[in-house]
Amino acid sequence: MDISNGQKALATRADLKRLGIIVSNSTLLRWEARGRFPRRVRLAGTSVAWLLNEIEQWLAERAVERDTWHYADAS
Repeated sequence: MDISNGQKALATRADLKRLGIIVSNSTLLRWEARGRFPRRVRLAGTSVAWLLNEIEQWLAERAVERDTWHYADAS
């Protein structure tokens, strides 16, 4: 999604799922509190969204991290 006039694009919970971020709201809240995920923007009442550029940056950081972090030793 490209917004060329300077506006910020928002990502909803459904957008997060489409991007492959399929975790519970509790997990997202915990990650946000620990600084491990971009913080949400409160729109109105209980409606929230995230800044799309921050989500895209977070995903790019995870991709870079993947190249340097190993879940299990290959030996």
